[in-house]
Amino acid sequence: MSKIAVVYWSGTGNTEEMAKQVAQGAKSAGAEITMFTASEFTIDMVDTYDSIAFGCPSMGDEVLEESEFQPMWDDIKPKLNGKKVALFGSYGWGDGEWMRNWEEECNVQGISLACDYVICNEIPDVNAAQSCKVLGQSII
Repeated sequence: MSKIAVVYWSGTGNTEEMAKQVAQGAKSAGAEITMFTASEFTIDMVDTYDSIAFGCPSMGDEVLEESEFQPMWDDIKPKLNGKKVALFGSYGWGDGEWMRNWEEECNVQGISLACDYVICNEIPDVNAAQSCKVLGQSII
């Protein structure tokens, strides 16, 4: 059984809802799921999981959340090579630049993404929720 971590930061609850859908998708495919907020997940936990889905909304000038998520991400990204990794998040304005930048950062770092990222504007609708479930299934 695959062990999957779903790690997220959410200010309004939108990305948290996406994380729940990712977890549900992975669980429906037979994985063992553990959800963490960004402040709970540490570099020492990375090796415990086969795959990790990361969720972070767009903040400020289309960047990752800077006080909890970005420091955690910067700390663990060197250990992600060889892991199945997926990205998701919500935004309230803009065009998804933060996610494209995050994906590019993964490519530059040699972090292999298991699937396309999932983004949604504000509260995840039915289509976004389904896309999150598919993302969860694809990281098994």
